[in-house]
Formats: sequence, structure tokens, C-alpha cells
Amino acid sequence: MKISVIVTTYNRPDTLKKVVQGLLSQTKSPHEIIIADDGSSRETQHLINELAASSVLCPVIHVWQEDKGFRAARIRNLAIKKTTGKYIITLDGDCIPERHFIEDHLKLSKEGFFFQGKRVLVEKNFSKSFVFQNTKEKIRLILQAIRGEISNIHHIVRIPFFPISETKKLSGIKSCNMGFFKKDLYAVNGFNKDFIGWGREDSELAVRLYNLGLKRRGHPFMAICFHLWHGENDRTRMKINDKLLQEQIDSKAIACKNGISKQE
Repeated sequence: MKISVIVTTYNRPDTLKKVVQGLLSQTKSPHEIIIADDGSSRETQHLINELAASSVLCPVIHVWQEDKGFRAARIRNLAIKKTTGKYIITLDGDCIPERHFIEDHLKLSKEGFFFQGKRVLVEKNFSKSFVFQNTKEKIRLILQAIRGEISNIHHIVRIPFFPISETKKLSGIKSCNMGFFKKDLYAVNGFNKDFIGWGREDSELAVRLYNLGLKRRGHPFMAICFHLWHGENDRTRMKINDKLLQEQIDSKAIACKNGISKQE
């Protein structure tokens, strides 16, 4: 099954480079990498050109939109329309995939479900030097956990035989590491572009996928990414986005009105 990875980014070429290099160093290569660029400057464009030129087996494709504030839902829709794979993984441009990431997503994919992956938080001082995950970095993360600097270190242990969870809960939904069959994303009309600013566009999508009849799969020890530290995003629109989410929960609708079908 061909897997397309959509990597969302905005003016963080240093972390984006590490993420793409991680994707190009997998035990199973993705079919393509789509960079969903929410208005970055030319520095990011130059980096993506370099990455695309050096990647022979896996195309690296740049999808850009004008910088008009945080519009992750819109740029993800633009990227979805560019994908050619049957299965889509969304990953943030500051989340470095563990080397089994694509292999694990493929193993955990199942018709009638979408997948919610886990992340390990990498603290500020370590984020600058953190590159593709290896044994030395695992040890450093464990030491951080012992010092109480991170709390979800258990995810770094890969245990494929651990039971897979299935649920319809909204807690824990994070689009920085999710997997979907493309047909399901089109069935619900993709992300809702009414969401502007940080927050809740991923939860609202999950509500519509549940309304479609899907359930969510999860696994604490597979398909892990390492989330590099960044400052807190602007949350001035959280009340508006919370209201949009609640309206969707109340409506029980499957498809949003302002999604892929109305994408320019």
C-alpha cells in the first residue's frame, strides 16, 4: 500500500530538515512526502529544493500558501489533494519519526479505522542537538525522564506485540501523528477550513470520522515520533475553535461544508 506523508511546517527549516531526513531513513520508505507549508519564507523553499534534489526514491513535494496566520486546516487540504497514496499520515514539521514509523503505521492501518500515534516530548535544551533517533539519544531521553523533565518516555520502547486499542474517544487526538485512508478523508470532506488559529481542527475531524462510522486505533509502543520543543502557539482563537468543535459534536454531521471540495 502506497503511503503519503504530509508534513506541516511554518518557518522552522532547521526542524523540518530533521523530520524529512528521518522519513528518508525509515525501515520502509514512504511513497511520497508532501510538505504542507503554511506561508514560510524562501529559506524553507530553498531547503525543500535541496531535500527534493537529494531524494532519489521518494519524491519531496512542496505545497505552499500565503502567510495569513495559522491556517493548518487549509494547507493540509491542499496537500491531501496532491497525494497519490492510498493511505495518508499527517506529521508536524517538528516531530521526528522513529525509524520504524512508516512500517508501524502500515501494520496498524485497518479499514474502518483511523490511527492516532503517540509522541515523546523533547525538552528545549536537547531539541537543538536532537537528530534521527539512535541508542545514544534514547539514553539521553531516559536520563531526562529520571530527572523529571519529560513524562512520556515509555513510548520509546518498541513492543509490536502489545495489544492495539480501539476507541471513539476525543481525548488525545493530535494531528502531529495520525494515519487515515484517503477515501475516508474525502468522505468527510477533509479538514474544516473554518478553523483558523491553533487548536481543535484535528478533534473536529475526528468527530466527523466517528460519525462516518470509523473508530480510532492506538498503540503506545509503535509509530512514535519525537516532538521537538517550541514556544506555546497563539491561542487567542481557542474559544471560537472550541465553539466550532461543539457545534460539530451537536450536529452529528459527517462532512464539513468548508473542506476539500471548496479548496481553491
